Amino acid sequence: MRIVIAPDSFKGSIGAAAAAAALAGGWRDARGGDEVTCVPLADGGEGTLDVLAAAEPGARWHRARVSGPGGQPVSSCWLELPGRTAVVELARASGLPLLASPDPLRAQTTGTGELIGRALDAGAARIVLALGGVASTDGGTGALAALGARFTDAAGSALAAGGGALAGLAAADLSALRPPPPGGVTCLTDVTAPLLGPLGAAAAFGPQKGAGPGQVTALEAGLARLAQVLGGDPAAPGAGAAGGTGYGFMTAWGAVIVPGAAELGRIAGLGAALGRADLVLTGEGRYDRTSTAGKVTGTVLAAAAAARVPAALVAGSIAAELPADCRPGISLAELAGSTAAAQADPARWLRLAGRLLAADWGSGAAARS
Repeated sequence: MRIVIAPDSFKGSIGAAAAAAALAGGWRDARGGDEVTCVPLADGGEGTLDVLAAAEPGARWHRARVSGPGGQPVSSCWLELPGRTAVVELARASGLPLLASPDPLRAQTTGTGELIGRALDAGAARIVLALGGVASTDGGTGALAALGARFTDAAGSALAAGGGALAGLAAADLSALRPPPPGGVTCLTDVTAPLLGPLGAAAAFGPQKGAGPGQVTALEAGLARLAQVLGGDPAAPGAGAAGGTGYGFMTAWGAVIVPGAAELGRIAGLGAALGRADLVLTGEGRYDRTSTAGKVTGTVLAAAAAARVPAALVAGSIAAELPADCRPGISLAELAGSTAAAQADPARWLRLAGRLLAADWGSGAAARS
C-alpha cells in the first residue's frame, strides 16, 4: 500500500514535519511493508517557511534582527526560493508568541516590514507573505511604515505603533513607500475574513490576541478609519487576515491574496502524491467548523475526495463532524486521557494514532478480501 501523510502543525505542540514523521513511524510499526510518503503542510501560518524549505531544493535561509511585535529586537528570518522569490512569515517577526504578554492595542507589524525591506535589498523579484499567527491588529500599518509609508494624526505627527492608535489617523502619505518588486506580492492566508464587521479582523480575531470587548471596539474603529483614509476594498475576502495586514498590503502595495493551504499543497507536490496513493492521513491541533474553510485539513480532505483516495484524520481534539468520505478520526486528547497529556508528548500519541490507523486499515482490508 502507498500512504501519504500530509498534516498541518499541531499548533503550540509539534510542527508539521515532526507530526508527519511520528504518524509515519506508527504506521510502519504496524505495516512495515507499506510505502509511506510524508508531505508536511501549512496554510500561511506558522511553519510555512519550514514546509517551503523542505519542498524547494535550493531554498536559502536569511537571518535578521528586527523589531518584534512589542517593539523589542527579535531574531527572525526570511526564505529565498529559486527565481528570486522571498517568503516572509509574519509569525516569525510579528507573532503572538514573541510577546511576553498580549498587547492588542500596541502590538505592531513593524518587523515584518523590516524583513521585507531586507529581502528587497537582497534583490528579491517577488514577495510572498505568509499571513498567520500575528499579534497585532494594525492593518499592516507597522510593516508599511517600515517600508516608507507615513501615517499621521491631525497635527501631522506620526501615529504611535499599534492598532489602538489608528482611530486618530488623519492622513496616509505613500509617496516614499518602496515600490513592490517587479514580480508582485502574494499573500497566503487561511481565512476569507473581511476587514470590518462581526467576521472581521477585530471582532473575530481580536479576542484571540487578548483583546477585551472595549479593546475590540477601539480596534474596529481604528480599522474603519484606516479604510476611510486608504480606500480600496475592505470587504474583499482575506482583507481581515493577520489583523488587517491583508487589507493594508492589498490596498497600498497591490498584493494578491490566495488560499495558503492550496498554494503550499501545490508547491509541496500534494496532487502528485495523491495521484498514486491508496490512503491519505492528515491532521491538526483542533478540527472544528473552521477546518474546512481554507485550512490544511479541509484542503487535504477535499483534494483526497476529488482524487477518490480514502482519507483519515488525526487531531489533538475533534469538535466538528467529519466529512462523510473521511474515515473515523482519532483524537489525541482521547488517546492520552486529556488535552494536557496529549500536548505534553504529542509525538508519542501521534505515533500511537498512526499504529492504530494502520492496524484498523489492515483488519478492514482483510475483512474486504
